[in-house]
Amino acid sequence: MGSRLNPYIRYNGNARQAMEFYRQVLGGKLEIGTIADFGSPDSPDADKVMHAQLDTPHGYTLMACDVDGQVEDVPHSPGNNVAIYLGGDGELRGCFEKLSVGGSVTMPLEKQVWGDEAGALVDKFGITWMVNIANATSRPSGDPVDQFHQRERRGVPLTGSR
Repeated sequence: MGSRLNPYIRYNGNARQAMEFYRQVLGGKLEIGTIADFGSPDSPDADKVMHAQLDTPHGYTLMACDVDGQVEDVPHSPGNNVAIYLGGDGELRGCFEKLSVGGSVTMPLEKQVWGDEAGALVDKFGITWMVNIANATSRPSGDPVDQFHQRERRGVPLTGSR
């Protein structure tokens, strides 16, 4: 499986509105999953965006979420809210380790509710990276948004699907 490199934008509670705006401007298919969609319907943040992805007809892919203060201690500020998303297979563990040298791990690589390992770090140049490693035993793809597509095929509705 190949790797993907995409911008990942963190919003302060308005990820849905921003991504819907970008869809209007850029076109394409927008998938939005809330914290409730990912298995925490009783969370006080259940309606916040856990993962959104816009695939444009021009080949651009934008990803986004609402800031979760429990995961990152970096205060939200436009300009510091863009991360680089790197998704793929187990070889990315080495990339995660190398990128963290001289920087800081803000979320260790750990198994997540969608079945993959994910982690985040700030590299020695101040760039935020989000790494997602596919769990080959649970599904063939390493991108959380693929879970959206699998749910669609099974007829499970997604919040905000377009």
